[in-house]
Amino acid sequence: MIRRIQSLPGRPPGFLYRESKQGIFRHKRKFVLHCDEIALPKLVAKYGTPLYVYSAPMICERYATFDRAFRESPHTICYSVKANSNLSILRLLARRGCGFDVVSGGELERVLMADRKAAHKVVFSGVGKTREEMTAALKAGTMLFNVESESELWALAECAARLRTRAPVALRVNPDVAAQTHPYISTGLHKHKFGVPIRYARALYAKASGAKSLRVVGVSVHIGSQITDVAPFGEALARVAELVRVLRDDGHRIEYIDAGGGLGIAYKEPERSGFAKDAASYARAVSEPLRALGVHLLLEPGRSIVGPAGALITTVMYRKANDGKRFLVVDAAMNDLIRPALYSAYHEIVPVTYPDSDAKVEVVDVVGPVCESGDFFARDRELPPIEEESLLAILDAGAYGMALASNYNTRTRPAEVLVSGKSVKVIRKRERLADLMRAEM
Repeated sequence: MIRRIQSLPGRPPGFLYRESKQGIFRHKRKFVLHCDEIALPKLVAKYGTPLYVYSAPMICERYATFDRAFRESPHTICYSVKANSNLSILRLLARRGCGFDVVSGGELERVLMADRKAAHKVVFSGVGKTREEMTAALKAGTMLFNVESESELWALAECAARLRTRAPVALRVNPDVAAQTHPYISTGLHKHKFGVPIRYARALYAKASGAKSLRVVGVSVHIGSQITDVAPFGEALARVAELVRVLRDDGHRIEYIDAGGGLGIAYKEPERSGFAKDAASYARAVSEPLRALGVHLLLEPGRSIVGPAGALITTVMYRKANDGKRFLVVDAAMNDLIRPALYSAYHEIVPVTYPDSDAKVEVVDVVGPVCESGDFFARDRELPPIEEESLLAILDAGAYGMALASNYNTRTRPAEVLVSGKSVKVIRKRERLADLMRAEM
């Protein structure tokens, strides 16, 4: 397993094994998983488990790679805050000129706390914006509102009129394009709650243009998440391009096209061609249908930027066998990382310390302590024999990990640390039970 992770060119570089020799004559070898230059056991010794660990250089490198992929098109990268909303990560991206895609007033407040100047690069999306949230976004000076229904359009117009301003709007159109992804994160079909059917968009744009407090400036589309085939993106944007031409003929000044996010990552296998080539393929699929329109392109990557840059480190508390079925009971649980329970999502799991030997594998379920049968990280997974008190790393957990964490079973949420080279920064303290009780009467 060590050689496989080290040798494949597509394996994200933030987490790699490094050789460590032990013994008086240092003849015993083992391999220890590192985040950048820091051995994970050292982090665990100081901060405990479960522990989220992120590589800052990897986040920055993937953002830069994504940005370069669109260098031939006028564009703004608006990082999807819902993927991982930690303030330090938002600050890290804001310092590099990144914009942000938010879907709630709380996410907007996080962006403003990270960098108040970033407001003019914020896109406000989401199917259920409240008037209070829209008012806050208008006051902050957000770049664009992606409006998802006629009712929301008039609510936004009302809020803008009250503030004596004009809200910049794009309608999120639903292109009815199928994306090969989990049904919970597919958003581009007519049966989904998101967006306005594209065939009705022209009439709604005409209505919006008549509102003095609205400024029609764009078209938005988003077909889903964790999509690894770029063809559906191209199909969706081709339909958007047709709509833009019609809208311009109608007299609308369409300046922006928000292509959404959704580019997936390789959870099971390393990125076959490398992230740079994957991002370039995505950029071609998105940009080609829009090439003659002269629009400013908005992109909303999230998972593809932070997903492979994070890992959840957990301790094996117990080994257990039920009639031949083997379990590793770890101290992390579904409340810390719910993706496997929610989507049956796959995460590669590796031992943090790996001996220099060709140990036989065993088939195990890796499960947490929460009182639910759905509390698992892997089922029937082949792993080398893992002893109690050993550490495991659940990889590719930088996106939709801590962002979806909860306090189910009155469990405190993990600490988060951000690693850069040899430096470590705690970016979220481990919760205490007192923190959970504080708001209760």
